[in-house]
Amino acid sequence: MSGFQLPRLQLFEFNDLDAAPRALRESLIESLSRALDWGRMLRGLAAPFAAFLEETRATEVLDLCAGAGGPAMILAEEFRRAGKTPPRFLLTDLQPHPEVWEAMRVRDREAIDYVAEPVDATNIPTALGAGRVRMIINSLHHLPPPLAAAVLRSACAEGPGVFVAEGFERNPLRFLPFTPMGALSVLVNPWLSPRNRLAKLAMIPLTLAVAPWDGFVSTLRVYSEAELREMVAPLGASFKWSYGTFPFALGGRGYWFSGVRVG
Repeated sequence: MSGFQLPRLQLFEFNDLDAAPRALRESLIESLSRALDWGRMLRGLAAPFAAFLEETRATEVLDLCAGAGGPAMILAEEFRRAGKTPPRFLLTDLQPHPEVWEAMRVRDREAIDYVAEPVDATNIPTALGAGRVRMIINSLHHLPPPLAAAVLRSACAEGPGVFVAEGFERNPLRFLPFTPMGALSVLVNPWLSPRNRLAKLAMIPLTLAVAPWDGFVSTLRVYSEAELREMVAPLGASFKWSYGTFPFALGGRGYWFSGVRVG
């Protein structure tokens, strides 16, 4: 990337605050997954992800920091839409969402499974990591640089590759394409959520108020290509790294960053 770029700011998101009500944090995570799905915002990511899987020859994906699991479900559906067999995604998170993930597994047992216990992305158990590529979508920006670098290095320790993606590059205006579908998702989510529906319904005004802040801050926290490459530089020539962008509706543009083990 070239030209002027805003500095990265490690500001807070309500979604990350332990002090925030659980129903609020769940609403923010679930609404984002619904917005990604309904707005087809990851449709353009399917092709580079498929190319990544083909290059690594992997059929199993360890989904790190999976949140509400939306990206895995969306990518599986996009693979089928293109006439391809999707990989098998194993969803993990330090704060797992087993109720949400179980509904996804019931819906698509061929492509979706999960680990109900917390999984630390900086210390992936060998049994989970063996033979699986790693996927980190819309999550790396939540981590400060030392922790983000540790997650990437851990993802590369034994796996054949790692694929990172974010819904935008570092520009606050890039959040605007998310707002129409995001607002709709917040309004509908309480009726579709697997738990705490009444609490989430009562929190709709608060969720609508804080979601724009979280989205705005996310655009200031995402890592640039140069920062990502600096994080993985200690791995030397053992991985081949690639960077690209993908489009979605209303002028949206996200980025992907992948590493494939060589030799």
